Amino acid sequence: MAKIFRVSIRAGITRVTEPVARTLLSVGVSPNAVTVAGTIGVLVGAIGFGARGHLITGLVIVTLSALTDVLDGTMARLRGGPSTFGAFLDSSMDRVADGAIFGSVAYWLAVSGNRPGAVAALICLIAGGVVSYVKARAEGLGMTCNVGIAERAERLILVGIGGLLSGLGLSWGLPAALWLLAVLSVITVWQRIAHVHQQASQAAREQQTTQGVQA
Repeated sequence: MAKIFRVSIRAGITRVTEPVARTLLSVGVSPNAVTVAGTIGVLVGAIGFGARGHLITGLVIVTLSALTDVLDGTMARLRGGPSTFGAFLDSSMDRVADGAIFGSVAYWLAVSGNRPGAVAALICLIAGGVVSYVKARAEGLGMTCNVGIAERAERLILVGIGGLLSGLGLSWGLPAALWLLAVLSVITVWQRIAHVHQQASQAAREQQTTQGVQA
């Protein structure tokens, strides 16, 4: 259900951003340039504001910057589809953005004296990286790994809700969201590893069967 909801939201945003995408392409702006600009915006919002405790301002900047993830994809589609380097750059910049967001949150919570919250943020940072790595490694080995209850969109939404609550004066909001996300992220890592193990085991059984028939 979460994926269906996410796809619907993304489709709605794409319809809104398509005129902007066409305009940018018409003046010579490339999808890759938009990808990098969006990442820079996230860095400014996360490190420049979020890490200093300006959670609402940081959240607004990060959210607006993150919308470029839809914009650059729309631009690539209008140009005939994403390039190999464009797909690589987009994934790489996503990792940079995620690191900046969770690293900044961990820093702010630590300097504010909320060590449990900082620990949760660090768990989210590490687990989120592993979630992405497991998928990339599995796909590199010819398997699929598009499973899990806390993919990138869910991670960003949860930390955003937590930041909004804390920014509005509910200090427990961000740590609570981070601990929930930490648990969900660890579960997602397990789900993806289990999914890859299942595929690898199935492939091994099929190979053994094939060898047995040939023998």
